[in-house]
Amino acid sequence: MKSHVQVAVIGGGVVGASVLYHLTKLGWKDVVLIERSELTSGSTWHAAGGFHTLNGDTNMSALQGYTIELYKELEQVSGQSCGLHHVGGLTLATTKERMDYLKAERAKHQYMGLNTSIVGPDEIREISPITNTDGVIGALYDPLDGHLDPSGTTHAYANAAKIQGAEIYLHTHVNELNQRSDGGWDVVTNKGTVVAEHVVNAAGLWAREVGHMVGIELPLHPMEHQYLVTDDIPEVYNHHCELPHVMDPAGESYLRQEGRGLVIGFYEQNCTPWATGKTSWDFGHELLENNLDRIGDSLAIAYDRFPVLAEAGLKTIINGPFTFAPDGNPLVGPVPGLSNFWSACAVMAGFSQGGGVGLTLAEWMVEGEPSRDVFAMDVARFGNFSTRAYTRTKVIENYQKRFSVSYPNEELPAGRPLHTTPLYEIWDAQGAVFGQGFGMEHVNYFAKAGEPRFETPSFNRSNAFEAVGEECRAVREAVGINEVHNFGKFELTGNKATEWLDVIMAGRIPAIGRLTLSPMLSSKGRIIGDFTISRLAENHYQLTSSYGAQAYHLRWFEKHLPETGVTIKNISDQRIGLQIAGPKARDVLAQVTNLDVSNDAFRFLDVKQGEVGLCDAIIQRVSYTGDLGYEIYVNSSQVVSLYKSLSQAGEAYGMKPFGMRALCTRQF
Repeated sequence: MKSHVQVAVIGGGVVGASVLYHLTKLGWKDVVLIERSELTSGSTWHAAGGFHTLNGDTNMSALQGYTIELYKELEQVSGQSCGLHHVGGLTLATTKERMDYLKAERAKHQYMGLNTSIVGPDEIREISPITNTDGVIGALYDPLDGHLDPSGTTHAYANAAKIQGAEIYLHTHVNELNQRSDGGWDVVTNKGTVVAEHVVNAAGLWAREVGHMVGIELPLHPMEHQYLVTDDIPEVYNHHCELPHVMDPAGESYLRQEGRGLVIGFYEQNCTPWATGKTSWDFGHELLENNLDRIGDSLAIAYDRFPVLAEAGLKTIINGPFTFAPDGNPLVGPVPGLSNFWSACAVMAGFSQGGGVGLTLAEWMVEGEPSRDVFAMDVARFGNFSTRAYTRTKVIENYQKRFSVSYPNEELPAGRPLHTTPLYEIWDAQGAVFGQGFGMEHVNYFAKAGEPRFETPSFNRSNAFEAVGEECRAVREAVGINEVHNFGKFELTGNKATEWLDVIMAGRIPAIGRLTLSPMLSSKGRIIGDFTISRLAENHYQLTSSYGAQAYHLRWFEKHLPETGVTIKNISDQRIGLQIAGPKARDVLAQVTNLDVSNDAFRFLDVKQGEVGLCDAIIQRVSYTGDLGYEIYVNSSQVVSLYKSLSQAGEAYGMKPFGMRALCTRQF
């Protein structure tokens, strides 16, 4: 075992092996993989081995396409067969909503260079004669879909990495991870200590436990997953070619050929979280107890959709655990708050996503950033709000909705409300329909009297349309009030604050008492933030941007801070406030502030500190509605008082509350 390495990858499943391979491919040769048992000893060995490109996130679809196209290259480099079966795949639609979704996904695929197509029932029967198309409107056909040998593929990654210089240590248990003063890590194992400049947590089922070694709680949880392998079926082995994959979302099932029979798996509603405390280090080569009762309803639907199953015997029942994050996407990238500690875990679709995850992380480490937008799987998209109970609840919901239509305006209910502001009850009493971002509840719109307190998700106009239109008209014609807590906010101070800000931001730095809008760019010129820079004093700023990206932005700030002269604090939850907007906004503010708010005294893009009602506030003349407006920030403990002052003053001017739908869509 080496005493010092550039990177230590912990975990020998398909994801860890992919990370190792891609690091060597990009030129980092002094890298090792540390596995407590054998390669594939976690979720990998019992995986069904299917792969596909369909994903609700466009960039994730592209990465899945990269993964699938990588396998032939991998076989050439490693000399190891991946057991590839490019048989194509169908995703069935039995409702108009599902068909709309598949058409939308196909449009994204065309943009991303993926060659999928929409087919009708006749073509479905031709492609997959064992599929009963009763009630089927059509399907999305993807020629890249297929399956492979999970063990062979993992060893192909590993062999290719070793050929390119990496080393792999099996039967080596990581006991401790200790940060060094130089930012590296002491990786303490049962066979000695390795000093690593970087550590990658690709530990799969044990990723939580590896996270605990460095004092973090990663938002992931294992779920039991069951699939069946049938005996030989004549309609299968007598077919002139291998049958394609078929996903039947209405039946919560996926199906493919396995030798002379079939494999069928389920994402059932009656699902079971596994290892709710911790994953035993001794687990790995076992399967879980079979539970056919759990999938009984889905199995009955499958017998109707695929009639050949009704007469087929069962050869094997596989029930094993694999991990999810709350939204189903992987957790990848540098872990916020830690130096040189990287995440590559919660990859529930390892053979669809493992190559893309490995490429992304290797690019991030070697080149400083990934080559494409990967925020959908950035570990920083979750913050400290993700408690163990919240994570478990959302993972169950995500598992149950694995085959559900993903709508652009959908708000999922599990694990809510978790994080609220002091105004939550006030908005709720006025009929608010809430959404959430980064765990925080925010008002989407206010339901009209007699209307449901729920927005029905849709690809077309939803039931919120009329209510949102009224809110927009209220702002356009009089004045509206909206909470602006769902902005990320940072306080920047220090004698080098202005100098540093001029480097970190692409736009100009405002004069004292003014604000500007500025993009923040990565080292390669990509936009990674869109900020309002408010200059409160010579070296005192408030930076405002996306609430959901606050951990991402703080990670970037901390990476680029000078050793002295600059202090930056995340105050997203400590400083919140309200915005008022519309032609009567100035009249309302004038009633409750000690400042002169006339047009000449308080210009557009001015920022001032003064009194509003009983509160000391930061007031900005700016509005994202496009109307005359002001953002007013106070300490979170004073926001109720601020609301009462503004709402009372606004009564005479017809002030109405509005939500984020009105702010973002401008429906009239």
